[in-house]
Amino acid sequence: MPTRVHLPAAVAPLAMERLHSLVENRTVYSLDGFELNVFETHQAAHRVQLRLDGLALTTMLRGKKVMHLPGRAAFDYLPGESVVVDKDELMEIDFPDACLCQPTQCLAVAIAPDTIRHTVDLLNERYPRAEAHQPWTLQQPEYAHLTNTPELTDTLGRLVAVSRTTDANKDVLASFTLQELLVRLMQTQARQLIFHDYARYLTTHRFAAVVDYIKQHLAENLSIDKLSAVACMSKATFFRVFKREFGITPVEFIIRERLGEAKRLLRHPLASVAEVCMRAGFNNISYFQALFKKYEGVTPGAYKKQMVAV
Repeated sequence: MPTRVHLPAAVAPLAMERLHSLVENRTVYSLDGFELNVFETHQAAHRVQLRLDGLALTTMLRGKKVMHLPGRAAFDYLPGESVVVDKDELMEIDFPDACLCQPTQCLAVAIAPDTIRHTVDLLNERYPRAEAHQPWTLQQPEYAHLTNTPELTDTLGRLVAVSRTTDANKDVLASFTLQELLVRLMQTQARQLIFHDYARYLTTHRFAAVVDYIKQHLAENLSIDKLSAVACMSKATFFRVFKREFGITPVEFIIRERLGEAKRLLRHPLASVAEVCMRAGFNNISYFQALFKKYEGVTPGAYKKQMVAV
């Protein structure tokens, strides 16, 4: 029988327990509206069954799992990734590499249905998405397996921190952070939908057309005037709705796309940093070097040396 993790109705103290499978150690932080579980696995195992009572966001912290979810092929689940698991969905999990010296760690935030419903309804009522036929929702099985954005990772970290405090007001603080987490999660799904799968939506979503235009003209001057015209919006509306829908501004998206292109070009052994700067759409090499180091942690030249060495 699978182990069922129940969503609490009230605040409970920190608990440590062993699941029925005797495979995973579980630490539980129970607060109003959600339950934060930290699972740690110390031994290799296969097809461990688990259900969560309520929709949950799970995030890998360390190690590797292989996830088996109903209706889809098994997939590797790695640090920096999240999986949205529906209420009562049966997870079957392999832990191929877990051991005492290298445990597998995973977070699972099980969220009360009323909390989700309130946040989604509030967004759709007051802050609708760019396309009325695609309202805010977490029920997107196609985009249940996600690469975490920096914004989602940051919010998860703050939710863990507030859950572990002894502050008398922590339920209130956690409630606000949880609502932000749901927004960040839906923005992450929206990014995967439009930023990575934009070709499917060119005729049905105005921002897919914007993403396509940016990718086709990355080395050119990309003005907000032009992008808002592609989206058939005023400049102010375009800028505001784009940031609301994806959690970053159009300018930030262009920078990230150009840096991604720069990384691709830097892998070529004969390409110089100055050449890559211009071909990726940056017209100032000092600005390019500063941005690259800010986002990647190394200079373009150091990155190129690392790639050539590999």
